[in-house]
Amino acid sequence: MHRRVLLASGLLAGLALPAIGRAQSAPLKLIVPAPPGGPTDILARALADKAQAALSRPVVVDNRAGAGGIIGTEAAARSAPDGNTIVLGHNQTHASNQSMMQRLPYHVIDSFVPVAKLATVHHALVVPANSPDKTLADLIARGKQGRLTYASSQAGSASHVISETLVRREQMEATHVPYRGAAPAATDTVAGFVDFYTATFPSVAPLVREGRLRALEIGARARLPEFPQIPTAAEAGAPYLAVDAWFGLFAPAGTAAEAVRQIADAMLGALADQEVAARLAGSGFTAAPLPPAGFAAFQRVEVERWAEMVRLTGVTMEG
Repeated sequence: MHRRVLLASGLLAGLALPAIGRAQSAPLKLIVPAPPGGPTDILARALADKAQAALSRPVVVDNRAGAGGIIGTEAAARSAPDGNTIVLGHNQTHASNQSMMQRLPYHVIDSFVPVAKLATVHHALVVPANSPDKTLADLIARGKQGRLTYASSQAGSASHVISETLVRREQMEATHVPYRGAAPAATDTVAGFVDFYTATFPSVAPLVREGRLRALEIGARARLPEFPQIPTAAEAGAPYLAVDAWFGLFAPAGTAAEAVRQIADAMLGALADQEVAARLAGSGFTAAPLPPAGFAAFQRVEVERWAEMVRLTGVTMEG
């Protein structure tokens, strides 16, 4: 009898070891709530390549685009809190959507555990190269004299909210023209079909460099060395336009603190890697690392700030 118990115990232990190994080597799914090729995807793939070595397991990027990032973010919120799923969110998915949608299928704070803030990109207001507006003041003056049009990458996006904030604060007359993505919005701005467009700067920087778009301001603290001709939002007389897009990692609510810490350490370590830093800087990102606690405090402030902007502009999304 005693021998049978020992044999059974040994068999169970032998079965358990492979299971533990599988759990430790299970891939980390990194959900990107955007299509391949955009800023969110660029950041995710740059980090995934380096972080998987520190984590000793694969990091698999899973693009789930749609509905302003809601589809992929909801999928992450509904995932098991087992430390095997995270999502690369941003100021829309994890801040402004809470105020813009009455039936958001997740809560930007309660449904997640902040893992790490990673980076920011500036927004810039651009006009067609042949626009009569040489400065932001010119655009504002023209907007007070007659109705203008402005593009956004999507209704309810930061692009939309920031432009509408300008229109409301400066008492301009302007009609919103939403697009399905940054690329078509930029294309139609180049063509002169709209008067202006507030874009994440990396998405329009090549067009500005080529002289196909003119940037009237950029939401940076100082002028960019690569684009010294572009005034900051403060220099242009509209410091309230200096609203960066930010990106950070979140895990489903209930994920163990130790798992969160391990993922945060690996991702922030990857962010500090010289090769990754150079790659991201070349794509217009500014590293802005924060660990879990600091990121949680930052997110709460951002949720309130975007709620105030939404109240001012009246921008909402159906849902």
